[in-house]
Amino acid sequence: DEIGIARGLAWTSVGGTTLDVETCLMDGKGEIKTTGQLGDVMKESAMVAMGYIRSQADKYNIDKELFTKKDIHIHVPEGAVPKDGPSAGVTIFTALVSALSGCKVKSSVAMTGEITVTGRVLPIGGLREKTMAAYVEGIKTVVIPEANRSDLQKIDEKVKEKINFVFAKTSNEAACK
Repeated sequence: DEIGIARGLAWTSVGGTTLDVETCLMDGKGEIKTTGQLGDVMKESAMVAMGYIRSQADKYNIDKELFTKKDIHIHVPEGAVPKDGPSAGVTIFTALVSALSGCKVKSSVAMTGEITVTGRVLPIGGLREKTMAAYVEGIKTVVIPEANRSDLQKIDEKVKEKINFVFAKTSNEAACK
């Protein structure tokens, strides 16, 4: 369990995979830097997450001065591999809340879901492949959008036996505790 790192689930052309979103704070003036060959949609997800977090800072015990006195670096390892898509939104949100509040994110949890600027979690695609990747990696809990609940019928029974699924309507349900 670590501060500032959340594990996401991604769909690729050859199946699902896990990916870590790492965040760190440094002295600065509130700028956000993204690295790891993130596409425009993932960069937008980072901006959406920050917008929502700033509007809800008190709820997460985040000192509002951090937004003007610290720069935030968001990195997704395997920098040589391009990454894009909205389903990392919940993961980016969770990594940011963790870094800004100091709460740890459980390493046994992975997540997927697009977020909105009001904190809603929207459905994603590739759930079967993503949950198979979580299973292979030994993940114990997977956070997925509530709107994808009906997609569980397409998930392999072995996967459903080993993984606890948490259904999120809002990003609050995915944040570190």
